[in-house]
This record gives sequence, structure tokens and C-alpha cells, in this order.
Amino acid sequence: MRTVNIHEAKTHLSQILDRVRHGEEVIIAKSGKPVARLSPIHPVAPRLPGRAKGILSDRFFEPLPNKELDAWERK
Repeated sequence: MRTVNIHEAKTHLSQILDRVRHGEEVIIAKSGKPVARLSPIHPVAPRLPGRAKGILSDRFFEPLPNKELDAWERK
């Protein structure tokens, strides 16, 4: 795990993000005290068209009742 100060993080953000993207964690410090940690995000599974086919009924696509719409619109 690497620690960088705020100035270095601002100056070299692209390079730091490349390191994080490749699995490294980086601590950002102010006056030598850690304030934030950059860590990689696990990739999100790609969307698969039709994944919900057969799960949603036609009722899902019907208009909402007025009471429900009013609650969403805060009337």
C-alpha cells in the first residue's frame, strides 16, 4: 500500500488511478496523516438483454394508481 500527499495526488492523479485500477490501494495523506484510501472497484457484471424475460408480468407496465403517483410527486 502506497501513501501519497495531497499535492502529489493532485499532480499525478492519472498515474495513481492507473495503479489503483491494477489492484493497488493508495492512501492520501495531509500533513502525514491519512485522510482517504483509494481502492479498486470490482468490475460490474455486464448487462444481459432479456435477463428479466418471463419475470416481469404485464402488470409491471400498467400506469401507477393516482394515490401512488401523488406519493411520488408529493402532492
